[in-house]
Amino acid sequence: MKLSLALIGASLLFSGAALADAELAKAKNCLTCHTADKKIVGPSYKDIAAKRAAEKGAPAALAAKIKNGSKDEWGQVPMPPNNVTDAEAATLAKWVLTHK
Repeated sequence: MKLSLALIGASLLFSGAALADAELAKAKNCLTCHTADKKIVGPSYKDIAAKRAAEKGAPAALAAKIKNGSKDEWGQVPMPPNNVTDAEAATLAKWVLTHK
């Protein structure tokens, strides 16, 4: 019984984490320039995940780009630095990389 409750709790925690990351992206205005599957100003999350799929250290590299901004990677429009903590940048990077 305790094991069942623990498994249910863990599954709720993990499903809530994905939703929380989407909410974090919304709160940090990521959705102004990005969507899951279409280019707006910046590339889609699926395109980012596909480009970084084989890259070693992709979560850390993407987190740095989220926090510090980047330019000349996806065209001429630069991504400005974002007002996020290191932990928030890491959370967002991991979430973006889950898009397939």
